[in-house]
Amino acid sequence: MLLYCAYLLFLLNITDDVHCIGSKPELSLEAETETVVPLAAEDSSCGCQNMKRDAVVDIKRESSVIENPAVKYSKTSNDNPTDTLTIGQVSYTRSQMLLIPGGEFLMGTDDPGIPPDGESPKRKVHLKPFYMDVHEVSNHQFQSFINATGHITEAERFGDSFVFEGLLSEEVKSQITQAVAAAPWWVPVRGADWRHPEGPDSSISDRLDHPVLHVSWDDAVAYCTWAHKRLPTEAEWEYACRGGLQDRLYPWGNKLNPKGQHYANLWQGEFPTHNSGEDGYTKTSPVMSFPANGYGLYDMVGNAWEWTADWWTVHHTTEEQHNPAGPLSGTDRVKKGGSYMCHKSYCYRYRCAARSQNTPDSSASNLGFRCVSQEQP
Repeated sequence: MLLYCAYLLFLLNITDDVHCIGSKPELSLEAETETVVPLAAEDSSCGCQNMKRDAVVDIKRESSVIENPAVKYSKTSNDNPTDTLTIGQVSYTRSQMLLIPGGEFLMGTDDPGIPPDGESPKRKVHLKPFYMDVHEVSNHQFQSFINATGHITEAERFGDSFVFEGLLSEEVKSQITQAVAAAPWWVPVRGADWRHPEGPDSSISDRLDHPVLHVSWDDAVAYCTWAHKRLPTEAEWEYACRGGLQDRLYPWGNKLNPKGQHYANLWQGEFPTHNSGEDGYTKTSPVMSFPANGYGLYDMVGNAWEWTADWWTVHHTTEEQHNPAGPLSGTDRVKKGGSYMCHKSYCYRYRCAARSQNTPDSSASNLGFRCVSQEQP
């Protein structure tokens, strides 16, 4: 692990702000830190948490959001033969997981970026060791599940799912008559599902190595159960996201782009009208396209939101906890990590402590998941 960390740091030339767990990281007093400016409630969301089937309103279509083509690129730091998926040759390992060591960490933050989300207070949490998927569940992996079980996702049963308007073809947009009232760039699209991420005229044929989208919480649980796994608790997810670091904003440190390097698939430009795609993508990216964190996990922030097992609450105890599993009941489930649509000016939720929620039957073009297990795969 130490050699791998040294090699990664050499390749990326970011020794001032990225740390690997095998090297017993210490906080650098000289590391550049982003200033966290709390966002007002009305300015803090891309509308993801409003994607509920009773939240849509009739609209009149006006000018559309401009879609900008992405220039795909790869990072040689991720060319690890053990972790690389060879989708075309079906050489991936469906249950590829890493052991996340048990221990204690400080969950949440006392300096919340979005106070209404319940990011605070910071509290001490103890966790048992567990295994976690190296990356988000991919389209190819989910396809294996569908082929084996015949599972029909909730988006397919409802007949529609939420899609960001900027990704839709002109033909599909011409048929849209409804949108989410609080976020009109989110529209329910007939025929949008995990096989058709942007509606019936789209396909995953060239995106089998991208994270699966348009899966509800119930769909994610069904997949994890089939794979003899489960969804992570919010505490497990956040602990894994931090990769062994304490008091850091992101899985790699405090600076969003150390030495100008992109570490996650996020929105660049002005949301929601212009995504410049400076990181190489304007929608999802293949899993493992960006450097892993200290535990060897990819895409813990950005790319696609990830479901967790917990019911949503914004009230947290300050008492020390052991293996917390969230409230016993609720109406929404917690999701973590942000997505390719997140931007600091509007949805600063690509931090490890950040969080959001959706109803369990919600599905969208930026929402996926990964699994964990107590047993060695």
